[in-house]
Amino acid sequence: MLDRVTKTEVIGKFRKTEGDTGSPEVQIALLTTRINMLTDHFKAHKKDNHSRLGLLKMVGRRQKLLKYLKVKDFDKYATLIKELGLRK
Repeated sequence: MLDRVTKTEVIGKFRKTEGDTGSPEVQIALLTTRINMLTDHFKAHKKDNHSRLGLLKMVGRRQKLLKYLKVKDFDKYATLIKELGLRK
């Protein structure tokens, strides 16, 4: 799980307005942070298959949100991808 400080930093960086926590950009950034944390977890715990299922669900949810953002506003999609370093 994300601690409160990390979560508020990510929300503060990607929000559109004050109090924005539900925009696709914020959701994608939070999911990416959690995915990166779980990836590090799996380096130490290779047989944790229950958490791996949760990771796969998060990756799928992030893919859907990215697809939505790509259709809705391609410029925001491109800048978000670049900031998070998702595509090469």
